[in-house]
Amino acid sequence: MPISPELLEILRCPKCKSKVKINGEQTSLTCENKDCRLVYPIRDEIPVMLVDEATQAKQ
Repeated sequence: MPISPELLEILRCPKCKSKVKINGEQTSLTCENKDCRLVYPIRDEIPVMLVDEATQAKQ
């Protein structure tokens, strides 16, 4: 079951509070703020919105 559009609309990056977008494979969420760009994993269809679990997006 994919992440619902309603959930995506309310999720925000916990570090900078910007919107996040889902990748094509639905395995991660990326912060849309160009200065932040943290990538949060999705595990077992649950977004892990912890800064400690995030990685930096590739340029």
